[in-house]
Amino acid sequence: MAQIKGTKKRFFEVKVPLTATKVHVYGASPEELEGRVVRIDMTRSLRGKNLELRAKIKNNNGTLEGIPVSLEVMPSYIRRSVRKGTDYIEDSFETECKDAKLRIKPFMIARKRVSRAIRNALREGAKKHLESHVKVRTAEEVFSEITSNKIQKEISIKLKKIYPLALCEIRVAEIVPEKKKQTAA
Repeated sequence: MAQIKGTKKRFFEVKVPLTATKVHVYGASPEELEGRVVRIDMTRSLRGKNLELRAKIKNNNGTLEGIPVSLEVMPSYIRRSVRKGTDYIEDSFETECKDAKLRIKPFMIARKRVSRAIRNALREGAKKHLESHVKVRTAEEVFSEITSNKIQKEISIKLKKIYPLALCEIRVAEIVPEKKKQTAA
């Protein structure tokens, strides 16, 4: 939507249900802000865990709401966490939740160097647990559980039987955009 020249811009408040902070976005009107993606740094609220939330603005009768689109742990946090003499395990897969399709990338750090078989068992165990956990929840519930560290704690406890982990994180969790079907012309 094109902006009319000479329109006065101002700040609009966007409510993001996942965070306690209020986000202010600069624009001409709430209609113009619809669909814009806002990045929110959640490091302070999560006590030093560098997490970035991306939320898409939706206009509900004049009130602006931020719907979570993705959560991502910053690479600097991961680099700080990995130590010499340890192995890291990561994976990437897509899974269905109640209302959307999610791409989830778990990241785990073992306490010592481990064999490939153990790394594979940890990867498979995390994937199996996440797929069964996400299937019965909405995308918003999944995002809130990731920010509150609930899912990561469950995975860590479950995988401790295979090998103890120094760190268990969901590096990326994002809603996969639906592909529009192309019609043959």
